[in-house]
Amino acid sequence: MSDELIRLSASRVADLLRAKAIRPSDLVKAAAARIEAVDGRLNALPVRCFERARAQARSLEEAGDAGKLLGGIPIVVKDNNDVGGVGTSGGTPIFRDRVAVSSDRTIALLEARGAIPVAKANLSELGGANTTNRVFGATRHPYDLALTCGGSSGGSAVAVATGQVWLAHGNDVGGSLRIPPAFCGVVGLRPTPGRVVRKELCDPFDTVMVDGPIARSVEDVALMFDAMVGFDARDPLSSPSPDGPFRGAGRSPARPGGCVAFSASPGGLPVDAEIAAVCERAVQRLAAGGLHVVADEPATEGLRDTVLALRGDAYARSWEPLLDAHRGDFTPEVLADIERGLRQPPAALRAALRHRADLQRGVTDFLQRHDFFLCPATQAMPFPVETRWPTDIGGVRLTDYVDWILIDYAWSLVACPVLALPVGRSASGLPVGLQVMGPPRSEAALLRFGAWIERELATPTAPVDPPLSPERAAPATNGP
Repeated sequence: MSDELIRLSASRVADLLRAKAIRPSDLVKAAAARIEAVDGRLNALPVRCFERARAQARSLEEAGDAGKLLGGIPIVVKDNNDVGGVGTSGGTPIFRDRVAVSSDRTIALLEARGAIPVAKANLSELGGANTTNRVFGATRHPYDLALTCGGSSGGSAVAVATGQVWLAHGNDVGGSLRIPPAFCGVVGLRPTPGRVVRKELCDPFDTVMVDGPIARSVEDVALMFDAMVGFDARDPLSSPSPDGPFRGAGRSPARPGGCVAFSASPGGLPVDAEIAAVCERAVQRLAAGGLHVVADEPATEGLRDTVLALRGDAYARSWEPLLDAHRGDFTPEVLADIERGLRQPPAALRAALRHRADLQRGVTDFLQRHDFFLCPATQAMPFPVETRWPTDIGGVRLTDYVDWILIDYAWSLVACPVLALPVGRSASGLPVGLQVMGPPRSEAALLRFGAWIERELATPTAPVDPPLSPERAAPATNGP
């Protein structure tokens, strides 16, 4: 039965739980068995808390709480958020031995709505888009173990893609809810800032970092999104979402009534030719299905300088207090960001803030004329897992680790929700993803459109079995 359960959708599992046809403990057992069977090849879930999950499942069963929103569905939590009694390393030696006293407010809300964390998902070391760090090592691609799964929410995407869990938590600054799903052939949602309650942050007014769901289908993403939205006075950006529940949108495919815009390389950003071709073919198929598509894009001139200045400032504010004691514990890329933030002149930051405001206004105006904007979810195909970041795309030289994620970072700055979903395969069989951006707080319409795309393209949503390999990842750390 365990193998049968992991192949069901999260939405189907939720319905079975509500009907009492299965129990949360059945799902915990199935998830644990699948994790133990496949994760040694992948290293997606290096910290596991099976006993905690079993106890949580028993509590739900004894209380008769299977009617809760998620009803006892196992999830994984990205290892920069706290699960009570479990380690939270953030993938950095600085916090290698840290154990959370309690779940943070993002995860506590999920648990209150019936989610059961079974493991912590591997991530990039404090930043970047390749899931590798000096605490747990690298997480491998579910289709090719020699390649990266992207980052920083890579462990979450791999766990969902390979059926280790049905739903996964992630967060996104410059593309972490979009790049790993695109690489791994699953769905990720970067919500409008304020939709999802966040943990305590250095800057509680930050509108770039958001938490969100990863799943194997649009309906499943919508189901988890329902369990994440809400208001908490400790997060001043959070607010109720009266336009939910969102699962109904995710199960109601709808083609937009107006036009949508598409660009294979917005702002002239370098995009791998195969990614561009797959996305173009997918958009052509959607147009053949009745979608009104125009070639257009928001203006993004000056984006790179703005991203570097704002990222540097944010990293300096977050990490300056630890810099003297832990300089050697930061990766070269993160250290460069911190030092950029510390040394850049105030005029550079003021210019970046003005440009971000112009960018936001421009995108908002653009989305008044177009229902949605479509573009590739990544600029590069998955690269060797030992490579920290690509230095060349289509003959264009890249000089900073943000250069290959600017196609995602651009939309992180404008407070718009973005859905990433698979739309095809490369010649070698690797998934390719598309980003769909809508106006602020348009998640319901975005999910309906995403479900329509999924239906029109007949996107597979079943979990994959990772290839065998003579090499095995480092052994997992057992949590309580």
